[in-house]
Amino acid sequence: MDTPFSTLIRTASHEQHTEAETSSFMGDLLGGRLAVDAYARYTEQLWFVYRALEEGAEALRDDPVAGPFVQRELFRTAALEQDLAHLRGPDWRAGVSPLPATVAYAERVAECARDWPAGYVAHHYTRYLGDLSGGQIIRDKAERTWGFTRKGDGVRFYVFEEISNPAAFKRTYRELLDAVNADDLEKQRIVDECKRAFAFNSAVFHQLGGEFPLSA
Repeated sequence: MDTPFSTLIRTASHEQHTEAETSSFMGDLLGGRLAVDAYARYTEQLWFVYRALEEGAEALRDDPVAGPFVQRELFRTAALEQDLAHLRGPDWRAGVSPLPATVAYAERVAECARDWPAGYVAHHYTRYLGDLSGGQIIRDKAERTWGFTRKGDGVRFYVFEEISNPAAFKRTYRELLDAVNADDLEKQRIVDECKRAFAFNSAVFHQLGGEFPLSA
């Protein structure tokens, strides 16, 4: 495989990535056309997904395929819990609920973490590299739209305090992808799982759009 795997995985999943990013829900959210409750509901869904990602991570730390990707400075669950406490109040756990699409997404992440480390890498890539890139646009929009303190409560999910140079970190991450311990067939399966991850995201956005339709 002559093309670097980091390039292959990015280009092969571009269509699904674009579809997820340009969903009507995200367009309405980032366009300031939805209230903060829609943002809070979206944050709830992220919490369920990241719990699945990070609860399964510790067992993979020594895995030859997924182990190099397990880096605590990326972990987001604690930041999401701070954001939800700010958005929903101290008893937020009693009120959060996953959408059906979120349940399916989190279950697939947990399944990969348990049974297929290379598949876990696909979900790790689609989530964390997205957070370090496009996630910063969401943070900026949220701060402007709903008045959150810059990089403070409500948007802590998007703030990687332990990563001082995101651009350098992303370069190193892509080098890990290029060196992933997998043959060409397994790499293709990772690409396919990456596409599946974006499809899960799109399904979550679709269901959120159903909960928060814009008034005619």
